[in-house]
Amino acid sequence: QLQLVESGGGLVQPGGSLKLSCTSSGPPLDDYAIGWFRQAPGKEREVVSCINNRDGEKYYIDSVKGRFTLSRDNAKNTAYLQLNSLKPEDTAVYYCAADPLYSLLVAGDYRYLQTWGQGTPVTVSS
Repeated sequence: QLQLVESGGGLVQPGGSLKLSCTSSGPPLDDYAIGWFRQAPGKEREVVSCINNRDGEKYYIDSVKGRFTLSRDNAKNTAYLQLNSLKPEDTAVYYCAADPLYSLLVAGDYRYLQTWGQGTPVTVSS
């Protein structure tokens, strides 16, 4: 069974950067598309970025385009989310999810996704 563990979150000032990691154990990570989601206090979990394992296609929500970069290293069974030019509204717990269907991750309905990490908190504040 695939298991995911996120790391790399923390407290950062506006304009700063963080690099989140999502490391898997179990089946090979390259059997799965990967998505990063976030959940801010009092809000629903939302998709942030996804990467397709079949062709490398990437998806970003508009609010993070040009600031966040998703990548994966299948040899290390790890996916990364580089967060640059962070804003206070990026504050949330960030989760990675995996699914064989890239389209399901892009659709962003977290209720249909079964494989999640425990989350890593990101706080952007001065």
